[in-house]
Amino acid sequence: MDEIEQLLKQVAARAHSPHQGRYAATGTPAAPLPATLPTADLHRAEATLGFALPPLLAALHTRVADGGFGPEYGLLPLERAAAEYTAMRASAWRWPEGVLPIADFGCGLRACVDCRSATAQVLLFEPNSGDPGLAWFLESPTLADWLRGWLDGSAWFSEESGAGEEWDLEMTPWADFRSRV
Repeated sequence: MDEIEQLLKQVAARAHSPHQGRYAATGTPAAPLPATLPTADLHRAEATLGFALPPLLAALHTRVADGGFGPEYGLLPLERAAAEYTAMRASAWRWPEGVLPIADFGCGLRACVDCRSATAQVLLFEPNSGDPGLAWFLESPTLADWLRGWLDGSAWFSEESGAGEEWDLEMTPWADFRSRV
């Protein structure tokens, strides 16, 4: 079994556990996960977006569930992610082409995958400054690493890590923002 297959098995096991993600801290049972996304729906969404999803992101939607698991409020269903992408591309935020929001962290923060990067890097959109040029940060060099951080509790957004509680958490600005708008 290759590394990505093993990661998908680990994500699926956590996603389908009775106390996954944000529900674990409260003890509230997680809502049932949405069904997996049919491949035809995935292809339809990609055609609408104008770009293909990275293979790992596509596999999360088609083999684990169409959203509802993961950090904070969980991965967005693909239809909602595509709708947010389309709306943000038309907004004053100068949303970069090919950057798909995948997870809601609350307060306007979104984890996004750069679908045009070779590694499917994960970016954090943090709009609270009000300045599009200051709203983008590199959260993880790869989607696989981002998922591993969620699984093992080492990511800043994980309750287990405590890093998100630190006011001086330093995020790396996304250097490619200006060239991608």
